[in-house]
Amino acid sequence: DGFVSHVAVFRDIEVFDIRPLTTSLARIHFRQLDIMSGDRSLDAYTDSLSCLHALEHFGLGRYGDPVDYQGHVLGLRNMARMVKPGGRLYLSAPISQTQRFEFDGQRVFALPYLLKLVHAERFDVLSFAYVDDAGQLHTEVAWSGTEAEKTFALMYGCGILELGKRK
Repeated sequence: DGFVSHVAVFRDIEVFDIRPLTTSLARIHFRQLDIMSGDRSLDAYTDSLSCLHALEHFGLGRYGDPVDYQGHVLGLRNMARMVKPGGRLYLSAPISQTQRFEFDGQRVFALPYLLKLVHAERFDVLSFAYVDDAGQLHTEVAWSGTEAEKTFALMYGCGILELGKRK
């Protein structure tokens, strides 16, 4: 409710979740949806989409979604279709120098792998930030180069990307 409530002050928000949720907050509208399902009626649906700490859970079955090893790839592909050309995708996910699954919980991505996925879906990185292992926020970070290739030597950080959909 924190992020969504704050944004709802400025614009209507539609929340997609695979779980059956309800809300009574003004300007926040809930829609039950499995992003991995690829609902074609949502193609070019929005100019702005936020996927904050969700992609890493897709396909792991923890929240009632079907188990699919490639769930994160499928989910990102479907979100890319939802964003209009020229639109924005705000994406955050756990990052580490050691890409891994944490049983029944989440994926943790190496930054080069995550960047490969977003570029494949026709997104350009407009800005990159991350929270390091000590909880410090680093903003306007170069997302290429030797340090980025090693995911900044993180064991468990949070990558935060602003992505622009190519026209």
